Order: sequence, then C-alpha cells, then structure tokens
Amino acid sequence: MLLDVLGEALADAARQNGWEPPSGESRVPLEVPRDPSHGDLATNLALLLSKSVKRPPREVAQKLIDSLPVGKDVLAGVDIAGPGFINFRLAPPALHGVLLEVLRDGERYGRSNDGAGLPAMVEYVSANPTGPMNVVNARAAAIGDALVRLLAATGHDAKSEFYVNDSGRQVDLLGLSFQARYREHIGRPGAFPEDGYQGAYVTELAAEFPPDEAEAGLADPKAQRFRQWSLERMLAWQRADLEHYGMRFDVWFRESALHAGGKLEAALAELTARGHVFESEGAQWFRSTAFGDEKDRVLVRSNGEPTYFLADIAYHRDKWERGFKKVIDLWGPDHHGHVHRLQSALVALGLPEGFLEVMIVQFVKLLSGGEPVKMSKRAGEFITLRELVDEVGADNARYFFLMRSATTPLDFDLDLAKKQSDENPAYYVQYAHARIASLVRYAEGHGIEAPKDPASRVGLLDAPEELAVLKELALFPDMVRGAARAREPHRIPAYLARCSESFHRFYHVHRVVTDDRARSEARLLLCLAARRVLANGLGLLGVSAPERM
Repeated sequence: MLLDVLGEALADAARQNGWEPPSGESRVPLEVPRDPSHGDLATNLALLLSKSVKRPPREVAQKLIDSLPVGKDVLAGVDIAGPGFINFRLAPPALHGVLLEVLRDGERYGRSNDGAGLPAMVEYVSANPTGPMNVVNARAAAIGDALVRLLAATGHDAKSEFYVNDSGRQVDLLGLSFQARYREHIGRPGAFPEDGYQGAYVTELAAEFPPDEAEAGLADPKAQRFRQWSLERMLAWQRADLEHYGMRFDVWFRESALHAGGKLEAALAELTARGHVFESEGAQWFRSTAFGDEKDRVLVRSNGEPTYFLADIAYHRDKWERGFKKVIDLWGPDHHGHVHRLQSALVALGLPEGFLEVMIVQFVKLLSGGEPVKMSKRAGEFITLRELVDEVGADNARYFFLMRSATTPLDFDLDLAKKQSDENPAYYVQYAHARIASLVRYAEGHGIEAPKDPASRVGLLDAPEELAVLKELALFPDMVRGAARAREPHRIPAYLARCSESFHRFYHVHRVVTDDRARSEARLLLCLAARRVLANGLGLLGVSAPERM
C-alpha cells in the first residue's frame, strides 16, 4: 500500500540518521493537509524528533528528506513548510500502482492484518427486553455493527453480542404489566403495578396471550407465566426489528445464564480471595475507593440479593473466560459513571488493563421541518427503531447515525434523510456508485471493456481530475486502519463523501467512452477501481452499494 511504503521510508530515514521514530513503529503516520496546495500528504515527524535530537525542526526535516529511500516513481516533490512540516506530492506512477492494487485486491482492498487474529467482541444495543427499540438503540446498533466490521477488516477475530437483561425487577414489572393489561382485555381488571410499563404495546401484545395459559397465569401473584411469555415476545420483537434494520448478532447472551451457572458467586469469591471485598451493614462491598472511585460499591445487598454491578462484573469475567482478549461495550450517557468502577473491578479480578473499553453513545434528537419530533405514531411515547427504518430506510438511517462521532449528540434530520438528491449525504455516495455502474454498462455496451493487461493503460491517466480520484483511492486503507484503531466509524462517511466528490468532478470534466480506445479503457479502469472502493467503504457501514438509482 502506497502510504505504507512512504511511512516505512520515513521511519527508515530517521533510523539512518540514528533517530528512533517516537512511535517506535515500523511506519510513520501521514496526514492529508487541509490545504491541497500544501501537497497530498504531510508529516510532523521532524517536529516530534527535534526535541530528542536537539536540532532545529527544519534541519531535522531536511536530513529526513535527504535520507528518504524512495525515488521519483513515488514522489513528484517534497518540501518543508512552516516550522518543520514535510509535505509530499505523489508521483503519477505511484498512483497508477494504487489503481492496479485496487483491481488486484478487489473486496480485500483496504483490509489489513493489524489485529493479527485477536479475539475481540463488541457488545452493543443490549436494550432491556421491556419495550420496542428506540432511536438511541438504532444509533448504537449502527455504530456497534460498523465497529465489528472495522475490526474484522483490520484482522481481528471480531464478534457481536447482545446482552439480554432477563433477570431482576424490570422483567418482573414487565410480567406484572402484561398480566394487568390482559385482565383489562378480558374484562377482569385489577391493580396496575406501580412503575409498570404503560406503553400501548403492552396492551396490544397482552391481547395475544395464549388463552389456555390464562387462568394459571392470572392466579399467580408474581405473574411468572406472563413474565416468561412477555419476555420471549419482546425479545422476538426486538430481534425482528433489528433484522429489519439489517442487524444480526453473533450471540444473544442472557443474564439468567450467569445466575444459573453460578457465575456471580464465582466472581464474588474471586474478588473476596483477592482482598477486594468487605462486609458492612449486612451487605458485601467492593473496595472501589482503592481504585480512585468516590465511594465503595455494593455487590450483594443486605437481603442477599446481588446488585447489577456484581452481575456486570461476572458477565465481563465470562467474556474473558470465553477467550476474548479485547471487549468494547457501547453504553448510553447515563451510564458514564459506571465505566471506571467496572474496569477497576475487572483489574481487581486479575484481568489486564485495557481489556474493557467503553464507548459512550450520546443521545439522538429527531427533527422534522426543523422541529424536534416528540411523539410516536404508534407507541405514544417514543419513536421506535422500526418506525424510523420504515420512514427513511435502513441505509439512510445507518449512514446518518454514522456521520457523527458517537461522543457527540446527534440531530437526525428526517426530511433530509428522505430526500433523493445530492443534498442527502447517503444518497450522494450511493449515487456515485450507481453512476459508475451505469458508466461501466454504457462502456461495455459500446465495446469498451477492461484490458487484460491493465498496466498497459494506466499510464494514460494523467489529467488532474483523474489523479485526484486516484489520490483518494490511495487513502482508503489508511483511513480504515485509523477508524478501527480510534474506534471512530464516522471517519468512513467523511472519506466516502470526499471520494464521491472527486469522482463526480472527474465525470463532469471527462468522458469515459471516446474515440480514443486506449484512453477509454484507461478511464474504464479508473471507474472500476472507484466503484470497488466505494462499495468496500459502504460495506463497512452496512450500507448497500446500488447498481441503479
């Protein structure tokens, strides 16, 4: 990959001068300058090295340039800017090599083995099975799914998991709520549970409760039959809504399995043996203050009931026991305070620091006509995931959720997401792919096909607009790596927008099919490479790459 070649060359140049790159890695990171006049790529390596080598940054920069083990076939120009930035202009032969690489690698272009097969798991959504999915769940689902795809693309053995909270008070309340609504349905109303679930969906689904189980269920003050039936019905509903959104999880893990398998007791015993548990007021506590927490945390209440905190500890210990070496959880902003104490408890159990990463996914505000959308057309309380997907489509929903960092609150413009025009960012990128597919069909219809020896034609791509497309294609592998390492899927839509813009610009300036057959074949190769990269990028988002629009 072109950026690998240049990054490794910079690292070699540093070592030739007796300097070790600050990162200690085999290649030096490169960035795209904000101002295109500054070149195609840039590095601040000289600035980073200047302190340790005790020389002026510009002098260090010149030494690096003089030692670069690359020729004019890779770089068309190198210069020093400002206090010591090194700017590079890529040579056309190097960009032509990128095109050949894209065509050769196909679906694998942009993939790497950075993860070296590391078993990694992303747990996301994990909504309580007490109601339909909402738009915050929809955002977490898009981000989590994209993270799994990114990790897989960078060589990790990546899996997705949904944690089902099927133990405790919330599910008990669900069963009691369904029982109460069923009583109303058959004309035998009773008291509705305090803090029960009031949504219209409870009334609708209660009417589906099997009549042959009704009498036994109604006689149970704990509503266990209603609890089990409503739990499974809600899980089936959630699974169906997620599949409607294009989401499939590798594992649906139930909290009840932890309780049944003695996992909570085992985690508590291990923490106790390691000296991290004490008793007070009849309860058992984790010494979280020893890890910087503001207060110690209860693991087992005085009545003998375990807390959700202990269940979370046991769950994540179970993840480690299943062989995962890296775990990434996506949580809502209301769980921010829980992050450090859970990480501390895992370290207290002997798990390595950094095993658990937590990403906080911020809230979503839906807008229509510039105004917030407050009410659901169906549930009466919130916009459900299915309503959103039915309104704007799964592709648009995913793309819009992934355009912004997970750590930033998101305003989701429903009107914009439904537009079939260049104003819609998702449509803009998908249309670029469809436009290229149309161009390829047109070329083939006029007898222009990809040459058997692409290397014999790529040298004809010398126009600024052609080279601009190739420069974007060259950046794709590095972008994928960076997005995976930083856990930032929103980098992908930003890249796809730039790549699409560069192709649209080329399309408006140059015809693909001309009287010059050789040049037409070269431009067809450019189209095929751009289509492949756009499809690969959309695939990382879980968004389709249409052939026609």
